[in-house]
Amino acid sequence: MILIDTHTHLYSEEFKDDRSLMMERALAANVKHFFVPAIDSSYFESMQHIQQQYPENVHLMMGLHPCYVKPETFEQELAFVEQELAKGTYAAVGEIGVDLYWDQSTLKIQQQAFQTQIQWAKKLGLPINIHCRDAFDAVFEVLEQEKSADLFGIFHCFTGDFQQAQRAINLNMKLGIGGVVTFKNGKIDQFLNEISLENIVLETDAPYLAPVPYRGKRNESSYVPLIAQKLAAIYNVSVEEIALQTTKNALNIFKL
Repeated sequence: MILIDTHTHLYSEEFKDDRSLMMERALAANVKHFFVPAIDSSYFESMQHIQQQYPENVHLMMGLHPCYVKPETFEQELAFVEQELAKGTYAAVGEIGVDLYWDQSTLKIQQQAFQTQIQWAKKLGLPINIHCRDAFDAVFEVLEQEKSADLFGIFHCFTGDFQQAQRAINLNMKLGIGGVVTFKNGKIDQFLNEISLENIVLETDAPYLAPVPYRGKRNESSYVPLIAQKLAAIYNVSVEEIALQTTKNALNIFKL
């Protein structure tokens, strides 16, 4: 049984004291591939370092996180992203999108950065990895403008309703399901079984959003099986079937 964590911040400072042990636990839990999103250029060296340590398992994305789209630096940051993507060594463009939880004043430039990076992904034949927080309308506005056969990817940490899930799927997005599915108030567990497993991938978003029974504590990639177990209960299938289908979905998206 092979599991894939399609979104994990392995380079996070939260793992500085036990990163190698954390990786050992994840590999022992059958999590064999880790897709690591970019935030901004300040994390670049840390990302490179973790990939050099685990070249067979760790796959990097490149992108500018919407929370780091600042008027004074975003053009320079985007230039860095474009330069890196040109090297052809990245698995996806991400994480990119819109976040209106922390700052609504930058909406227009967040959407501009999002659209620009989507266009690069399409040109390079890469999937996108979407960050969306309190911003479904703003994200869908850009996605609808860029809608095409060569637009595809993952709606990371999907927490929307059934209609938003359908809309994302119709735009060639898989739903990234993580710890929130185990929360009592997570809500997505109420309709997920109406969505084909072919549209689901697993993720942790480690070190954030740890699943029950670790909710509120540091998350890590070894917890992917807990998400798979919850999905097995929701879909009334075996954990092996969840692993098989979600791994197949992830491998197809990232062209591994």
